[in-house]
Amino acid sequence: MKKHHVLTSLAMLAAGWFTLSALSPASSSRQTKIPAVADSLKQDPATGLVVDERLNLVVAQCTACHSSKLILQNRFTRDGWKEKIRWMQRTQKLWDLGETEPVVLDYLVKYYGPEQKTFDGRRKPLPTVQWYKL
Repeated sequence: MKKHHVLTSLAMLAAGWFTLSALSPASSSRQTKIPAVADSLKQDPATGLVVDERLNLVVAQCTACHSSKLILQNRFTRDGWKEKIRWMQRTQKLWDLGETEPVVLDYLVKYYGPEQKTFDGRRKPLPTVQWYKL
């Protein structure tokens, strides 16, 4: 009898978890983002960064001290990325990037710039609709 109650309780917990995960904000249509440019391009399997001719330079300058995940989880404007570089230079002993800094910034802004925001959960208005009688 007790075994039945335990199994029933586990089933109820699992059902509750699935219900909550289905209702979580991450799965809500209002939280849906328009895919970033980087999402549709070939990614380096080792770093997850977008593959282009500047990738090796960015990997050398950025991932020598930290994981590429710090790049992947952020979206900044050019000034924002530049400020992060300055912060790392002031507080984390990052070296002067010299003439490679504009190239690194170009890459970061192109692929990891601010994401385009979605609507507030509403769909676009329908184009002209031709209604019919029921």
